[in-house]
Amino acid sequence: MKKNMGSRDRIFRFGLAIIIAILFFTDLISGTLALIMLLVVGILLITSFINFCPLYYPFRISTRKKGEK
Repeated sequence: MKKNMGSRDRIFRFGLAIIIAILFFTDLISGTLALIMLLVVGILLITSFINFCPLYYPFRISTRKKGEK
């Protein structure tokens, strides 16, 4: 599994996950939408931590810079 996410991409995903989680815990979103959004939060956090996006892989997309660790 080759890393294909840059630091900006990771920060954006992590921030979006935090915002959605706040919306859920303050009851601004509820019901089926809330469950779907919590699933999205999980996916965003997992991909942020492992630096790999499965949707980027088939299209050979990489947001990493060449010198980025």
